[in-house]
Amino acid sequence: MGVGLTQPIAERERAVEQAFVDEVYDRLDASAKAAHELAREGHGRARLGHEGGLVERDAMVFQAARRIAALDAAHEGLVFGRLDLAEGSARYIGRIGLRDGDREVLLVDWRAPAAAVFYRATAQEPAGVVRRRVLRSRGRTVTGVEDELLDADAAPEGMAVIGDGALMAQLSRARDAYMHSVVATIQKEQDEAIRSPGRGVTTIGGGPGTGKTVVALHRAAYLLYTDRRRFEAGGVLVVGPSGVFMDYIERVLPSLGETSVTLRPLGGVVDGVDAVRHDPAAVARIKGSERMRRVLGRASRDRAPGSPDEFRTFWRDDVLVLDHRDLASVRRQLLSGGQRRNRTQSKVEQALLDLLWNRVRGERALDRGREAFADQMRGDGPVGDFARAWWPPLDAVQVWDWLHDAERLRRYAAGVLEPAEVVALLESWQGGERPSIEDVPLIDELRYLLGDPPPDRRDEDDIPHQQMSFERDEQQLRRLATTSTDEDRYAHVLIDEAQDLSPMQWRMLGRRGRYASWTVVGDPAQSSWPLPVDAAQARGEALAGKEEHAFRLSTNYRNGAEAFELAARVAQLAVRDPDLPDAVRRTGFEPRHVVADDVEREVREALATVAESVEGTVAVVAPVVRRPRIASVLADVVAADGRVRVLEPLDTKGLEFDAVVVVDPDAIVAESEAGWRTLYVVLTRATQRVVTVGATRRWLDAVELT
Repeated sequence: MGVGLTQPIAERERAVEQAFVDEVYDRLDASAKAAHELAREGHGRARLGHEGGLVERDAMVFQAARRIAALDAAHEGLVFGRLDLAEGSARYIGRIGLRDGDREVLLVDWRAPAAAVFYRATAQEPAGVVRRRVLRSRGRTVTGVEDELLDADAAPEGMAVIGDGALMAQLSRARDAYMHSVVATIQKEQDEAIRSPGRGVTTIGGGPGTGKTVVALHRAAYLLYTDRRRFEAGGVLVVGPSGVFMDYIERVLPSLGETSVTLRPLGGVVDGVDAVRHDPAAVARIKGSERMRRVLGRASRDRAPGSPDEFRTFWRDDVLVLDHRDLASVRRQLLSGGQRRNRTQSKVEQALLDLLWNRVRGERALDRGREAFADQMRGDGPVGDFARAWWPPLDAVQVWDWLHDAERLRRYAAGVLEPAEVVALLESWQGGERPSIEDVPLIDELRYLLGDPPPDRRDEDDIPHQQMSFERDEQQLRRLATTSTDEDRYAHVLIDEAQDLSPMQWRMLGRRGRYASWTVVGDPAQSSWPLPVDAAQARGEALAGKEEHAFRLSTNYRNGAEAFELAARVAQLAVRDPDLPDAVRRTGFEPRHVVADDVEREVREALATVAESVEGTVAVVAPVVRRPRIASVLADVVAADGRVRVLEPLDTKGLEFDAVVVVDPDAIVAESEAGWRTLYVVLTRATQRVVTVGATRRWLDAVELT
């Protein structure tokens, strides 16, 4: 056996693995063919001509389609691991499980208990594993192997040990536009978090580059494998900070054989509302505050604009009148005890009729009796017509629009918000723009406060959420934002970048996972929310009563030690005692800092230099106010080189690039109360090169003093 084997021996080992991989793909093709045949048979059952045949068809086609999707998704890198065990057998690990023609296990699903030792065995505790091998592949072709000898004493004579380690090989590859699974290189502490109990709350903490996000996504795949009936039926919701982030991670779960998970950015959590822009930090702080609950509560109980404030009708010899004080009394009665407005619609007519009948005095009217009075007044009668005009069903977007009116907002905010905060909110809503990301939890809160209309008042053509197209017109948006059928519906909720959530965002997500298990991923040192105590309280309410299982990831696999040393000093300016992981590799490139009068010209030059020196993606990160101008200056470069992106600081959350050019770090620090934390995030996005360009170096002077 040995290290440093000649190329022929390495090629022999690769050929051995290629033969096995060929066998697995042959079996995969056979399984796919069987699944397609099952689908055809299912469609054939419909020709039986009775309801039972249709039921059988639907069940067979559904199962076949799910199997086909899993087989297709797992096609790339299907076999990635091999365990040589002390008792003499070999066990292969893959993205899905497969059996041979005799129903013997050919490939073990990475989530199965039998595969856990692949991630947990160490040289100190080999757990019966002699050699752990990672197979590197491109398509169906094995391109190489990487071995770890865990138990030399148990190794048979002549056992080959090849390569320098799969993890370091993975870390050195160029990045592209998507996050990839790390199923072949999961480390022991990561595997423990992935296989955490399926109940309660699993928190995954740790600094930048520790793999928190990808570990959480592998955990979602693991849960679906271990309890598919529960998690697939109830649904798994994955929420990330932005659409950019969701695009980045969208391929991870399908590559692990899971296609039934719902991915939503924070701006798209509410069905029918798709927000992509952030408010300025000062406005976001107001909208995210717990105080907004009181403001929204008042709005949800207010009189609709344009609704009548008096009712007058005739009944026999009586003139019956309800003035605004009478109507206010009825309003209080209907909304007493925390009743939701839309759910009281069926009670409005009766409440008005009761008050009006008590005012009937004429003998002829009294002789006809209350039943006759009610029959003539309700429905298409005057009271029915008035009730529909006075108490219309309201949707959340409609009531959110009321907040844009200065007089109404000042009334709702009296004693809750400062006058300057009211002005800031009004300014954020000028121009009739669609909701911001920070508006989405306000709309969701209004959905909750208003409640659903009674079923018999729904439009007959209402379409369930799941059947709606993403291309919705304004009327559909309002109708969807009226309803709240997705509350409590998920079996598992996974939140990434949880440290950024405001109290109102925690309330929005808490409603979707009231009876769910959770995976919560975050790092306080990277938080963009300026009031952590308020957020912690809201988090506690959202997760109340759930047992927590905490895991900390301690190794930074992303950043070179040179760049992370700078970022760590920024973190120490951002928070007290930041959670700083150990950076395990060096790139040979120190961060470079450029101070120049012509920042835009220097940014172009820095971008050209780093883009030439790395093979993968490059990000240019500029302050919010400067990003449009920088994007314009670099438009030709971005168009010519698909690897380059121009982003705002918060849009880099959870992403990684081969190189990052940071524009005007001092402006990033000054943009919000969380400016130092935001700069820490930006500086930890690069795997190889970091360059900063600015007209000042105050931030760097502060760092050098730490």
